[in-house]
Amino acid sequence: MAKRDVQEVNAGSMADIAFLLLIFFLVTTTMDTDTGLATLLPPPVEEEPEDTPPVKERNVFTVLINSQNQLLVEGKPMEVSELTEAAKEFIVNPNDDENLPEKNVKEVEFFGPVEVSKGIISLQNDRDTEYQTYLLVQNELQRAYNELRSDLSKRKFGKEYNELEDEEKKAIRQIYPRKISEAEPKNIGGN
Repeated sequence: MAKRDVQEVNAGSMADIAFLLLIFFLVTTTMDTDTGLATLLPPPVEEEPEDTPPVKERNVFTVLINSQNQLLVEGKPMEVSELTEAAKEFIVNPNDDENLPEKNVKEVEFFGPVEVSKGIISLQNDRDTEYQTYLLVQNELQRAYNELRSDLSKRKFGKEYNELEDEEKKAIRQIYPRKISEAEPKNIGGN
């Protein structure tokens, strides 16, 4: 018997086919992208003024997140779900409590003279805090400002804050400026 020769497969077009498949998958595949917080960073400080007055303790609302993702607000444990209301109480200081922030009278367009809080929210987390917890806390603090602005907008202008004209939004932001100071993470620890 004669041995049959095995025919070779023509592999000349294999590279073309592989290239076309690669292009196909690149075009049809979607990539997941991580999203972060949409936050505007403050402009760089040229020089630190030497005569900066110290901030009074009553004007600072301290929020700490430890390595076990637990909140410590003003030295007391708190659930994330309670943070928005506590922050709103601090910002507004409706009863002029001497333990809550002081107020300045400021002339604001559309409102006239208004008492504006000197309060600053200080947020600090542990290096081991989960990112999700940090985002939840950030969200609750931002919600406090959003709700205060929205309530004032409805009372004064009869519409939602995001429906206002730019000048009206600016006036409301002067009454409720977003003052959240984020300190560099450190080792706070946990219980």
